[in-house]
Amino acid sequence: MSLKSERRGIHVDQSELLCKKGCGYYGNPAWQGFCSKCWREEYHKARQKQIQEDWELAERLQREEEEAFASSQSSQGAQSLTFSKFEEKKTNEKTRKVTTVKKFFSASSRVGSKKEIQEAKAPSPSINRQTSIETDRVTKEFIDFLKTFHKTGQEIYKQTKMFLEAMHYKRDLSIEEQSECTQDFYQNVAERMQTRGKVPPEKVEKIMDQIEKHIMTRLYKFVFCPETTDDEKKDLAIQKRIRALHWVTPQMLCVPVNEEIPEVSDMVVKAITDIIEMDSKRVPRDKLACITRCSKHIFNAIKITKNEPASADDFLPTLIYIVLKGNPPRLQSNIQYITRFCNPSRLMTGEDGYYFTNLCCAVAFIEKLDAQSLNLSQEDFDRYMSGQTSPRKQESESWSPEACLGVKQMYKNLDLLSQLNERQERIMNEAKKLEKDLIDWTDGIAKEVQDIVEKYPLEIKPPNQPLAAIDSENVENDKLPPPLQPQVYAG
Repeated sequence: MSLKSERRGIHVDQSELLCKKGCGYYGNPAWQGFCSKCWREEYHKARQKQIQEDWELAERLQREEEEAFASSQSSQGAQSLTFSKFEEKKTNEKTRKVTTVKKFFSASSRVGSKKEIQEAKAPSPSINRQTSIETDRVTKEFIDFLKTFHKTGQEIYKQTKMFLEAMHYKRDLSIEEQSECTQDFYQNVAERMQTRGKVPPEKVEKIMDQIEKHIMTRLYKFVFCPETTDDEKKDLAIQKRIRALHWVTPQMLCVPVNEEIPEVSDMVVKAITDIIEMDSKRVPRDKLACITRCSKHIFNAIKITKNEPASADDFLPTLIYIVLKGNPPRLQSNIQYITRFCNPSRLMTGEDGYYFTNLCCAVAFIEKLDAQSLNLSQEDFDRYMSGQTSPRKQESESWSPEACLGVKQMYKNLDLLSQLNERQERIMNEAKKLEKDLIDWTDGIAKEVQDIVEKYPLEIKPPNQPLAAIDSENVENDKLPPPLQPQVYAG
């Protein structure tokens, strides 16, 4: 999905939210732009193609092995007993390969062998002996709900129980394969209710919601953010990215929301609360409900600010701003969990699917956010991202009288910190410049001295011969009497 950034704000063509195959349902970046139905079709085609290629490769390798063995046996004159042993070995190997390939072709929702079913019926700490209060409550509500459907409810409960038992032995599979098993189960149960049970579509939807709630409450701790995936790594990356973008203001995103209005401010707080609360839910439908409530609060905030109904072009940048301001925990894990295990009909149509698709677009935009998207120069964008400075905040004089004093003081302090940061940056730049000037001056003086020394070299001459004393030639002067001393006579 290509996002466009214009001076008037962030815009995404609503047609780009739909499945790129043109079926009319909402697409999803996790499904490469396809809807759930088209993605499953493409996935099955790719998987069948891979299985066919593996089958052909296995047959070719087996033929080559047989030809090589036959040629070696003919050259060495092997006995028939040895050949019969080879035939037996070859038959066993072929049977094993055929069994392995059949496993690939078997439906992913198929329950295991009889031995596995018998083992599954044994009490399991993770399935039959759940101690969680929430799990017990959901199970009781599920049973009470199915009682109103009599025979159809009994059949649904039986299928659900068998599915949970089968999933207990499929925990070693990849998360994509477990997701495929769950989606197959959803589809098979819905089709069976419509064809065999003759259940009306509106009741099918309610039953599917209860089925999803029951099974995903039990499977949540095994399939949410599993260690075999890179979901946790993606969570940390997007959290780090959002923290680095803390300086983004509503004006940069062209968000049509005025938080100075108390009602709008309350709506923004509720939207952030809902998007954060999504992580506390276990059922994909409940997580989607949090996204839907968040989106409706956003639409109400825009409506109050503009005094007119909000448009899709107003909604997406505001949703991006809410995600940046809230920094929801485990955002990528929640999106992947909903994508993998939610009832596909909810993601393909309706307001839940629309809001979820927009959330995926918002996350994709945040990951690729650049200077052009925010109408900034690359220099300013790099400085903001590095933390060297921050955008100028709103001056306290321009606040309305009804604005909260604490908020005004907070922005005033932020503005002061920003100015101090800029002053410190200027001082550091001037200090570095002064240091460079001192180094250049020292080097210049040293060069001038060297030039003078080279131009006027210093010549050191030997000292001149000292003048001789009067009696220097009298070698016996040490034998002379001492000089006369003056004498004083008293008269």
